[in-house]
Amino acid sequence: KSLMLSKTDNLRRSFKDENLMVALYKYEPCHSDDLGFEKGEKLKILNIDDPEWFMAESLFTGQRGYIPHNFVAKLNSMETEPWFFKNLSRNDAMRQLLAPGNTQGSFLIRESETTPGSFSLSVRDLDHTQGDTIKHYRIRNLDAGGFYITTKISFGSLSELVKHYSQADGLCTRLVKPCQTRVPQKPWWQDEWEVPRESLKLERRLGQGQFGEVWMGVYNNNRQVAIKNLKTGTMSISAFLAEANLMKTLQHPRLVRLFAVVTQEPIYIITEFMENGSLVDFLKTPEGSALTINTLIDMAAQVADGMAYIEQKNYIHRDLRAANILVSDELICKIADFGLARLIENNEYTAREGAKFPIKWTAPEAINYGTFSIKSDVWSFGVLLTEIVTYGRIPFPGMTNPEVIANLERGYRMPCPDNCPEDLYNIMKHCWTENPDNRPTFEYLRSVLEDFFTATERQYQEQPC
Repeated sequence: KSLMLSKTDNLRRSFKDENLMVALYKYEPCHSDDLGFEKGEKLKILNIDDPEWFMAESLFTGQRGYIPHNFVAKLNSMETEPWFFKNLSRNDAMRQLLAPGNTQGSFLIRESETTPGSFSLSVRDLDHTQGDTIKHYRIRNLDAGGFYITTKISFGSLSELVKHYSQADGLCTRLVKPCQTRVPQKPWWQDEWEVPRESLKLERRLGQGQFGEVWMGVYNNNRQVAIKNLKTGTMSISAFLAEANLMKTLQHPRLVRLFAVVTQEPIYIITEFMENGSLVDFLKTPEGSALTINTLIDMAAQVADGMAYIEQKNYIHRDLRAANILVSDELICKIADFGLARLIENNEYTAREGAKFPIKWTAPEAINYGTFSIKSDVWSFGVLLTEIVTYGRIPFPGMTNPEVIANLERGYRMPCPDNCPEDLYNIMKHCWTENPDNRPTFEYLRSVLEDFFTATERQYQEQPC
């Protein structure tokens, strides 16, 4: 009986441990139902019905409320270590380590994409010929438990491995500090979808679009957002609401997140805020115009990643160009305005003769017959690649819209831009295949662009330097 009791106690204890979290960041509550906490505070999870907001109880104050899922990690798990990044791809590791705030010796450990249960160490180094580079080391598992990078020395835990290479040579550079990241954005409160205009404060105009303005603003005095206000009469409110309800279900790290709407005219669309604005404008800034071809192709891969998700969801963008890609401080690219083009009730935009119709990005079958599909988006993506590699130059330079149409009908294609790798130009030409069925998928484009440089570099450092 005592054995049975201890078994039950152990089960209960392990269940309890499973539900204990520790706060990775401080959180200030914004609603009557959510729970504030300090960094390091322990919390017991009571309910995870909402995947983004957990119901929890603070073990420090005894208070209960909702907490954002991305501010906490399981107690005593590796996720509490500042250098451990759980679901991070090799490419994302490189992006994060090359982001502002990181320097030579910044590092992280991530789960291996190819070998479940194994880990990789990614380190930022300074190479005198290549500049800032990221080196990757495979962390191998010992049969008896423990880890090693080189057979000369092994460690009982990843923490010991980190401690050793922080103090000793053996890798390309000493491990100096964990990869810096910003406090994550808290998830949007689920019930706040149709919001009152008074809850929004417009602070700084970011741009003037064809159908309205884009502002940086604040929601409920505590959340920075982007606000697009549409000119009265741009689209039917009922059609917009139906589309917006679909758009808000499309959630992916490479899509700008739609948070909320104001449904009286002028319609407001509230989305996440991206610090560097549109890709086409950013590429013309001093920072943007200094980007290397590697970074430019990485940005293209990010757009292809978001479009592969749209493709998988059987959705269509209809207006894919660099003006509709937004860029964060860390050079993360996200696709904006997906699906909106279909709703616009404006002859200047909907008719191909209209001054605002984006002819230069539009596939021939969409220009001639109004046939939009994910394959016409692929054509537009090929044009977007030219914008990226030319730092925001308008496509078909020197041509009017009627000249573009006439030239395309004769089989003309844009020539290879200056300083564009031939392999990248071949991808563009593949996107501009006359028959839409013969154009590549976004899934294919993503894999080709993500592997554009990794194919030529060593995947892992075989031995520590």
